[in-house]
This record gives sequence, structure tokens and C-alpha cells, in this order.
Amino acid sequence: MTKPDDTIRVLIPLKVRKKNGRPKIMPPADYLPSEDQTQDPHVLRAIGRAWGWRRRIEAGEFSTIQDLAEAVGLAERHVSRQLRLAYLAPEVLKRLTCGRDASAVSLYDLCFLAGETWQEQVERVFH
Repeated sequence: MTKPDDTIRVLIPLKVRKKNGRPKIMPPADYLPSEDQTQDPHVLRAIGRAWGWRRRIEAGEFSTIQDLAEAVGLAERHVSRQLRLAYLAPEVLKRLTCGRDASAVSLYDLCFLAGETWQEQVERVFH
């Protein structure tokens, strides 16, 4: 146990570099991600954004996708496509977000699977 006046220092060898004008934390050159981190952060972010948009529409904050797109500052076509992620099968969402399963399709293709049956979605996303 440490005393209240003791200092604990943790050294994490990271580098900060600019990417697209923004600072980005870069891991050390010898860093190898663990095998359980197969989630694509872009997919997770898009799913979260789609669910947030869906809730706002269902709450009556926006009456059309065009109103939503104008409010978030994105193209209506992009919002419409990404909003489909909120309607994916529960099994697909569970495996992508909680199960750490990697998708076999791109984010763009994932957006177009919401119209298929839930079983077809699972088969196409993970096989």
C-alpha cells in the first residue's frame, strides 16, 4: 500500500502525430493488438450514431430524414444509408458490438443488409 504523499508514475510509450490536421495517438512500433480486438471502430461509431438518430426521429425531434441530415450537417443520402444500421438483426448487432466478432462485409455493404431477413443478415455478415 502506498502512502498518501507517494507518487505513482505510469509510463506509456506513445507518440502524438497529426493526421488530417488533428492529433492522433500512435502506439509503439512493436505494438501488436490482441486477437480479441477485432471490432472495427468505424462500424461501432456508425452503429451508435444510427441508433442515436433513430431515437431522435422516434422521439419526434425530426419528422424527416432531410431535417435530421440538415441538423447534423451531413448529406441526406449518407444519413439515410447509415440510419439503416439501426435496423440490423439483433444477433448481428450483438455480435458486432458485444461479441467482438469481425464483420466479413464492409461498413458500406453492412448498411444495405437491413432489408434482408435476420438469418440472411447473420450469414452474410459473419460467413
